[in-house]
Amino acid sequence: MATTGDITAWTGTELSQAIHDRAVSCREVMQAYLARIDRLNPAFNAIVSRVASDDLLAQAGARDDELAAGRSRGWLHGFPMALKDVVATQGIRTTIGSTILANNIPDYDDILAERMKAAGATVIGKTNVPEFGLGSHTYNNVFGFTGNAYDPARTAGGSSGGAAVALALRLQAVADGSDMMGSLRNPAGYNNVFGFRPSQGLVPSGPKGDQWVNQLVTEGPMARTVVDLVHLLSIQAGRDDRAPLSLPGRWPVEPFDVPVDLRKIRIGWLGDLRGHLAVEPGILSVCDSALARLAIDGAAVESIAPNFDPEAAWRTWLTWRRWLVSGRIKQALGDPAARQFLKHEAQWEAEQGDGLSGADVLAASSDRTALYHRLLELFARFDVLALPSAQVWPFDIATHWPAEIAGRKMDTYHRWMEVTIYATLGGLPAISVPAGFNAQGLPMGLQLIGRPQSDLALLRLAREYERRAADVLGVRPKAIG
Repeated sequence: MATTGDITAWTGTELSQAIHDRAVSCREVMQAYLARIDRLNPAFNAIVSRVASDDLLAQAGARDDELAAGRSRGWLHGFPMALKDVVATQGIRTTIGSTILANNIPDYDDILAERMKAAGATVIGKTNVPEFGLGSHTYNNVFGFTGNAYDPARTAGGSSGGAAVALALRLQAVADGSDMMGSLRNPAGYNNVFGFRPSQGLVPSGPKGDQWVNQLVTEGPMARTVVDLVHLLSIQAGRDDRAPLSLPGRWPVEPFDVPVDLRKIRIGWLGDLRGHLAVEPGILSVCDSALARLAIDGAAVESIAPNFDPEAAWRTWLTWRRWLVSGRIKQALGDPAARQFLKHEAQWEAEQGDGLSGADVLAASSDRTALYHRLLELFARFDVLALPSAQVWPFDIATHWPAEIAGRKMDTYHRWMEVTIYATLGGLPAISVPAGFNAQGLPMGLQLIGRPQSDLALLRLAREYERRAADVLGVRPKAIG
């Protein structure tokens, strides 16, 4: 029988196999993870709203009884899972990092929670987020700051920062997240794990809330290996009629384990968009080195200029974001007097939608379509586009947001994550793969962006990268040795 240390070191694939082979019980798995969380989480604050241990062990025992009776719920059977604290979980506090919702206990599960429970996961709590999921720095007035897995004095990124840290510290085997402005990609890069933003509509959201116009956010998986990422995505993805814009059918429709001939892969390296993006020193060179891992085995990597106007794309982004985020915050507030309890950035977001007209939103929608067509032109030449996953290295945890990058002042609290908006506006699949570290031992990720609905092909390429990046993937946080 495996020891506690062995259990928490396993990948999700290894853990699922061991559980189904009855080499380890679900109760032993739960005990191992709870012990690890008790030991490491206080210093990092990745997991919040913990369910009582006795309740969790009883649920783990019930999963063992199911296996003894010949019934498996699926790949996640017996996995302890903390879900992102924006996902509604029945009977478990869901705060979205807001004091306004600090005591919110939903009476239903979101589709994502439903699917992960149906596949066998036991929800042990939530992973920490910024207030209303806003900003790529995970802190709020309900639970406080989440520290980076490689240095708890630095930001974990966000908004899926708690998820990325829990994954990197092996407090859980796989993790869920969501992504609007890099919220799966940025924290994955900052914690040396894989974060995948699926094609828009592949993973259904809801069932409550807006189901028609909120086409910037999508949920998706994080993992320490690409195979684990694929397994989790196969549980999350697929049509649900309650999400009318979700893509039809199940996923994947073909096998994942298909070899990729790198000699046929063309990668367009956008870098800093020919100087448009302010980027801290060392980030582009680390990403260059990451791309070289694919180039050495035949992939054609070409440094290219954008065929679109980045500043016009930013203006398009601002209108879309202001419209959607402002409306969401105001809806959650209920009483306008509650605005005083929001952090400054959330108050600013709530105000940004004031004065927007239908004509403004329609114009931004047309501009978004034009950008999408320009991206299609690039995909006529390249299989994948590449960018850094962030424009700064993980910064001091006490800094609310980087006000200046490489001598250039940021004009909004989120401009430092401008690098992530192109995949989002295009509804394109994008993965952050671990790229490397700076001299201080802080991680950075590389975004690989695929053609429309090319999720499986992009994940196959990411697996080829993974096979060539053992030196980076093998660097573990000091907290786990």
